[in-house]
Amino acid sequence: MKFAVIGGTGLIGSQVVRNLNAAGYEALPHSKSTGVDVISGEGLDGAVAGADVVVNLTNSPTFDEASPDFFRTSMDNLLAASRKGGVGHFVILSIVGVDQVRELDYYRAKVLQEEILAAGPLPYSIVRATQFMEFMDSVLSWTADGDTVRLPATPIQPIAAADVAEAVTQVAVGAPLNGIRNVAGPEVFTLDELGRMTLSARGDGRTVVTDPTAGMFAAVQGDVLTDRGAHLASTRYADWLS
Repeated sequence: MKFAVIGGTGLIGSQVVRNLNAAGYEALPHSKSTGVDVISGEGLDGAVAGADVVVNLTNSPTFDEASPDFFRTSMDNLLAASRKGGVGHFVILSIVGVDQVRELDYYRAKVLQEEILAAGPLPYSIVRATQFMEFMDSVLSWTADGDTVRLPATPIQPIAAADVAEAVTQVAVGAPLNGIRNVAGPEVFTLDELGRMTLSARGDGRTVVTDPTAGMFAAVQGDVLTDRGAHLASTRYADWLS
């Protein structure tokens, strides 16, 4: 089988390419750096031509109101090129609970991406993952102020990027789901608790203050970003930190 991994040089994409090639498949990474632009369409036809499966791991450069346009244009271009190229399976990566957080522009944009794929011309699979462990530093930076970091007590079920990549790989080599598979880390924490664990493990003396209004995740109600019934990965957060 031949795979075209769009966004194949990023955090998840590079690992998916490595996993597929190690398993004996032919997987090629494509991104702006390789001359493929999902917005202008440059290089797309050549990237997907002859591929059995397209794995789309591109992401919007912003999380604001511009993100829906990115996903609309990129998906329209990719699906058109994939149909022309005879692709038989189209895979994307999304977010657990994404359809339950309509307050966030980026989450609405990811729902739009899912809807475009489901309504499109190709057999498809959607892998929804919980929040990446690797993103915790960014989350801490959003609301840091001197010696204090403010975080809400939003329930989070962090998953390692390597486990996400493995889940995407498994779905990509299988039959199209024509639906969604949820994957998640093995443990649930509140975000403020996760922040304290992270700072402590790194010897960072800043204090985490619980603030229900702080940062992007303040818009999340309840535990919609977790799923104890998902396919659970094995990497625990404390082990990943160490």
